[in-house]
Amino acid sequence: MILRRLESSGIPKRLGTQANLRRVPNLLRCGVLCNIGVMNGSTIVVAGATGNLGGRIVKALVQHGARVRALVRQGAAPDKIERLQKLGVSIAPVDFSSASQVELACSGAACVVSALAGLRDVIVEAQTVLLDAAVKAGVPRFIPSDFSIDFTKFPPGENRNLDLRREFHKRLDKASIRATTIFNGAFAEMLTGQMPLILFKRRRVLYWGDADQRMDFTTIDDTAAFTASAALDPSTPRFLRIAGDQLSARELAAVASEVTGEKFRLFRAGGLGMLGVLIKVARTLAPGEKELYPAWQGMQYMHNMLDGRAKLEPLDNDRYPGSHWTTARDVLSAGRVG
Repeated sequence: MILRRLESSGIPKRLGTQANLRRVPNLLRCGVLCNIGVMNGSTIVVAGATGNLGGRIVKALVQHGARVRALVRQGAAPDKIERLQKLGVSIAPVDFSSASQVELACSGAACVVSALAGLRDVIVEAQTVLLDAAVKAGVPRFIPSDFSIDFTKFPPGENRNLDLRREFHKRLDKASIRATTIFNGAFAEMLTGQMPLILFKRRRVLYWGDADQRMDFTTIDDTAAFTASAALDPSTPRFLRIAGDQLSARELAAVASEVTGEKFRLFRAGGLGMLGVLIKVARTLAPGEKELYPAWQGMQYMHNMLDGRAKLEPLDNDRYPGSHWTTARDVLSAGRVG
């Protein structure tokens, strides 16, 4: 089993002899196997490859020279599959209700990356099928679909979507596989869209609580690139934390002012206690329990970012030399800021 895992991880077969097995930990420490170039020939399985983040992870892996196998649900859009095929990706149609089918699709991989998105049926149940399949197939490493703020720092019950990831972690941490979670804060693209922090028409930056509480933002592309590097790195720890930028509401107002040439002012809507009350009211009036992102869910996420507990530290931005980090200024400059 050890020899098979070493070979599937991209380690040269000659290192898998009994005489050299004891040398592997030292090689890992000195960085010989941490060099992504060594892992370029590895097969990485990506679940959720037809999605926004998953597709970008696939592209980044291909750019690193990895062999990528995309697990695609039956009935996936043909145009999305075609885009993956044009990248040279191997397509593995799977039914997540068939454990044996998913296990076969994971066979021979050095790492399984999950970019699945959904509620309990996906994040907990389908991801558990994927996890069990990876373990049975002898895959040494697993990256779950977390990609969020650090929810390990606050108790259950504060954020529904993150509670689902916490529930999956209980299963993941019991599995005989090395797992690595990547925390990236909020996707920076939300600053010009879904996250109502910057009110462009009113030239205001909305916040609750403390105007100087810094928040973590990372673009989808930067998250995908870092995830690809982590998937090819056999020495990743249990948690990795990244942020393309860390800004407070006050700092966001300054950046928006510089980018647009218009003065942006702060708008304090109230304290975090008031925001908590509004979340309860919104959830009562418009439950949207079967929706992935109902209004109150976005409000919960903002509350968690603004109260400071989920702040990402220390950051692992420098783990992979050459990594590029997009700032909030870059995002606002490229987005609709008029």
